[in-house]
Amino acid sequence: MEKVPVDLVTGLLVYRAHKVVETCQEAFILRLFREKNKTGFIKAFTDSAESFTHGFCKAERVIKTLFVRNLYLWPRFQATILAFLEQEKRKINVVELHVPMTTEMQGIQTAMLDIIAACVRELRSMNAQLDVDEVTLETVISNSFDSIIRYQLEPVWHQLSEKSKLLVSDLKHLRKILRSVTCHDGVTFLNTVNALRTNERLFGQNVGWLFLDSADSLFVYSNRRVHSAAAAKKPKRSKKADENVAGGTNDRVELEEPPKWKALSDVLVEIEAQSGAGLAGQVLVCADDDRTCEQLREYLEDGARAVLTRLYNRTIATRHGKPLISLADGRKTMDGPRKSAKTHTGESSTTGTLTQIFKDKANPDDEGNDEKDKSNVDGSFCYYKVFSKPLIIIHPLHGASNPYSLMRVLYEVEPKYVILYDSDIMFIRQLEVFKATRPQCHLQLYFLLYADSTDEQCYLTTLRKEKEAFEMLIRNKATMVIPSNLDDCALLERGSAPANETVSTRKGGAMASAQPATRQKILVDMREFRSELPSLLHRRGLDIVPITIEVGDYILTPDMCVERKSISDLIGSLNNGRLYNQCLAMTRYYKRPILLIEFDQNKPFSLQFQGNVSTISNEIQSNDVTSKLALLTLHFPLLRILWCASPYATAEIFEELKVGKDQPEEAKALAITVESSDSPLVTDKYSHGPQDLVLKLPGISSKNYRTLMNKVSDLSELVKLSEEQLSKILDNRAFGKDLYDFIHKNKQDVEAKNAKQSYKGKKWKQK
Repeated sequence: MEKVPVDLVTGLLVYRAHKVVETCQEAFILRLFREKNKTGFIKAFTDSAESFTHGFCKAERVIKTLFVRNLYLWPRFQATILAFLEQEKRKINVVELHVPMTTEMQGIQTAMLDIIAACVRELRSMNAQLDVDEVTLETVISNSFDSIIRYQLEPVWHQLSEKSKLLVSDLKHLRKILRSVTCHDGVTFLNTVNALRTNERLFGQNVGWLFLDSADSLFVYSNRRVHSAAAAKKPKRSKKADENVAGGTNDRVELEEPPKWKALSDVLVEIEAQSGAGLAGQVLVCADDDRTCEQLREYLEDGARAVLTRLYNRTIATRHGKPLISLADGRKTMDGPRKSAKTHTGESSTTGTLTQIFKDKANPDDEGNDEKDKSNVDGSFCYYKVFSKPLIIIHPLHGASNPYSLMRVLYEVEPKYVILYDSDIMFIRQLEVFKATRPQCHLQLYFLLYADSTDEQCYLTTLRKEKEAFEMLIRNKATMVIPSNLDDCALLERGSAPANETVSTRKGGAMASAQPATRQKILVDMREFRSELPSLLHRRGLDIVPITIEVGDYILTPDMCVERKSISDLIGSLNNGRLYNQCLAMTRYYKRPILLIEFDQNKPFSLQFQGNVSTISNEIQSNDVTSKLALLTLHFPLLRILWCASPYATAEIFEELKVGKDQPEEAKALAITVESSDSPLVTDKYSHGPQDLVLKLPGISSKNYRTLMNKVSDLSELVKLSEEQLSKILDNRAFGKDLYDFIHKNKQDVEAKNAKQSYKGKKWKQK
């Protein structure tokens, strides 16, 4: 921090303030800034009021961590904001279109809700610790269910039964299927549902909901969106239409067009009519993800029949061996809705990036460099351009590689019409701010929602939770306790001494001046600053020196090196052998190597299964984590292992380990590398190459290799020793015989013995 002139910094701006906690890197930076600069300002912003509803006094703790004194709340229903946004020039013209669902979609939704309700009841009956008010059908279909269930079950996840874990997994999967009812077409949804029955793992581990009557209704209604059952008296139809009957069954292929597609087409026709009346402008269509955007582009270009036919032939017909359907079948019942628009405009639809779109508008004759521009396009800013009159741009609401790409499109294009194909409350708030800052721009929003659907209920639930979160924050603000002087508060105090520590006032003799305590110092690898531990070490009064260390992660003393491993990193390092090389380097260059295994205090973990003892195998497998750790400790006797429940416990242990020890030196730590075998810092008596070779010989272990290397000068002397001499040096006749036989074995004898063993017990004839 001394390398940065902190006193010259005017202030800091913090975005997404709801994610700032005591142990995060942002809090560490703010604390360092406030220690060196008492006058600079700190301002933080957040747009997620619901994040402050979880936990105990979270808003108060975040304010103290940010070193701010005031909390300003600006909800949508605040009088000043409401009056400003409701002004005539700043108000968005909103047109809500409640699109009715088809009978099959309603049947699928009812069946899915019944299945989810049954799973919720089963989960609540098996786990009494679940909050009944939180885990309900309404919260399950909302977007916040994953965070709610994770918050309640993660601390006791290792104690849950296998059925409870399967129920939680199935609920997440069922939520995705319920979401796809309103987002995807009938062919895609049928493929998703059929995967439930064809997936052997899901079918074998199902907890029972797959055999409910509602599950049968789900499969029946899903099939009806693609195949219509033939009536008892079949009307006359052409021979070509009979070929569409699937695989000799009584189901005739009739692809259902999603109702939202027709509503989107009607809105675009209305916008085109307004463009002809002098209200021309760009159109921005926002859908949920890239897949939906691509499908909407194909629909607007080719029509619903062409899109669904290609999808059916590519998936259902190809996989199940059914006859392919032609594009001409059913053309009278399902036409391309934008065909008239194409004919009217007289232009073909194209796709491109935002840069290409404006380049085409500026230079309509310059088409030769179009392919060249496409090759230089950044994939994170890719959009779909459908028509030029009016200009239609389709962009996903979620899933883009650049989270700010949608706002960039909004402010660069400045569309006059926005079609919200899928609901998203955050984007609606951004649209309100966009319109309020541009009162001269005309903006009309078309909001498409399925009537009486879970999509509509989820949107209303999000609005209600947003309002309730602000109301709770308003109540908490009235009773919130914030220190008057945050610059001198306990958050800036460093050290582990308790506040009520008794201080002796006796001074005797010559009243010698008290010697200042030595500042403790720890060398920390630069890559470790992504963890919480450096921040907590600084809080305890330890000076942190960031350097690039090749051996170890933390250097506590000149003789003490620590390699920190989280649980996931420990398992991965044991599997790929990286931990062995790291421990080997630490034991060579430091007298006290330490392996630190750090747990996450919010997540349970155990090295072995904590269930019924009868289910545990009596034999320990060689690929278990415990077995590999045991082998590691046997191979490196000097290695010490620290088990820490949390980063707080690790910081406390580090402070205790440094009591009365010398401070590490940066130059020596930087000089130690993995390749520095001849470094003068190495304290080993023997060269590493011959030592590794000797340790791999039969009869040699970590207990007797030093005795052998002390009494034998080199390998040439070793091969001249007799079996009795080797047994005397190793103090074991069996070890001496193994080593002597290995050195003096004949190559032909070994090959003959291996050949004899490889054919031993094999029969000439196969059974």
